[in-house]
Amino acid sequence: MTTEARFAVMVEALAGSDGVTLGGGRGGFGAGTLQVNGRIFAMISGGRLVLKLPKERVTALLTSGAGLPFDAGKGRPMEAWVALDERQGEQWLPLAEEARTFVAGRRGG
Repeated sequence: MTTEARFAVMVEALAGSDGVTLGGGRGGFGAGTLQVNGRIFAMISGGRLVLKLPKERVTALLTSGAGLPFDAGKGRPMEAWVALDERQGEQWLPLAEEARTFVAGRRGG
């Protein structure tokens, strides 16, 4: 299954529940992202699924080799974001659900 196809399955599973939307109705940046209450928690970038998770969870995924650092093109990894490739495909949906819960519970960011 391609990255895009796997993301589409994930979107179908999550969109419309608990304030989750695809793209939040905006164009440009954020158009192909999964958002909860207007905040991005999952997207595809560089052929990988990128998720926003607690810093400690990101560190654990990086340390275990399951995740890769995510750099949004600014020359340094973003500490609350992790990138997953197809090898972790079975973990995508459970981790996306973790990301949704994390982002939904955050205030102001």
